[in-house]
Amino acid sequence: MAMKPSTAAPANSGTAAAMPLRVSRKAAEADGVVTLTLTRADGGRLPDWAPGAHVDLVLPHGPTRQYSLCGDRWDARSYRVAVLREPAGRGGSSFVHDHLREGDLVGLGGPRNNFPLAPAREYHFVAGGIGITPLLPMITQADRLGVPWRLLYGGRTRSSMAFADELSRSHGDRVSVVPEDEYGRPDLRGWLPEPSPEAKVYACGPAGLLTGVRDTCARWPAGRVRTERFVAAAGANGAGGRGFDVELRRSGTTLTVGPDKSLLQVLAEAGVPVLSSCRQGLCGTCEVAVLDGLPEHRDSILDEADRAAGDCMFACVSRSRSERLVLDL
Repeated sequence: MAMKPSTAAPANSGTAAAMPLRVSRKAAEADGVVTLTLTRADGGRLPDWAPGAHVDLVLPHGPTRQYSLCGDRWDARSYRVAVLREPAGRGGSSFVHDHLREGDLVGLGGPRNNFPLAPAREYHFVAGGIGITPLLPMITQADRLGVPWRLLYGGRTRSSMAFADELSRSHGDRVSVVPEDEYGRPDLRGWLPEPSPEAKVYACGPAGLLTGVRDTCARWPAGRVRTERFVAAAGANGAGGRGFDVELRRSGTTLTVGPDKSLLQVLAEAGVPVLSSCRQGLCGTCEVAVLDGLPEHRDSILDEADRAAGDCMFACVSRSRSERLVLDL
């Protein structure tokens, strides 16, 4: 289920300033992966968070990027994130790898959680590459609660898989590390168990892996398989398709969203304050409540039950299947 956005806002939202944090440590974790430890300059307490949460980092040269918190949630004075270098990205990861230094300041928005760890009697975790990051605090939480768990962790090469050695040393045969150049792609059908009403599957990684998990777990009860993407799904574009009207119930205003603009753009042009960050349907910042009408979901956050409920949408990418939507704005 999608979580309601935090009141904390990234700096580019136009609504609130980001909290400044200092890079107190930067370390190489694997080929192409660095970790950042972030603290307040005054050493003060940071906002609490739970496994699955992510933050917006506003980098010194302007862009905002989202990263999963992967440190110790009980450490109230530091956050840890891991950043994968993405040569085909928009430049944020390259800046972190090549230019960000210990002592530099970054802005913080959040934390927010669209991937919360729900109670279960058993967990099956599946990670691909940098998708291990949101699962690390989930594993710690399961250990603290005494809940059985196992992890299947795939990646291109062993040297590119951050935290793999640490996980294997700490947890033994509960962790299956499967580098593709040694073992091929993970055998999801052979590793995932038969459907169980007592267990939950949490998976994060590339689209192909998540599709494989969904297909393999097609017979599992609804709500038992939860996934998170780091890359926007195909079609995650707020423009395109037919136009529609949107009624803002609280203000009594009606706006028209044409095919060439997103709902978020139209709201911004009308002076309606809606927080936003990734603008790709990934972070959940721009969630709005739907009172009437049928949203066309293009995000990578909601599960099938949430989509069927139709009571919320993400203004950056989602549109309308009906001629009119009524929003709680």
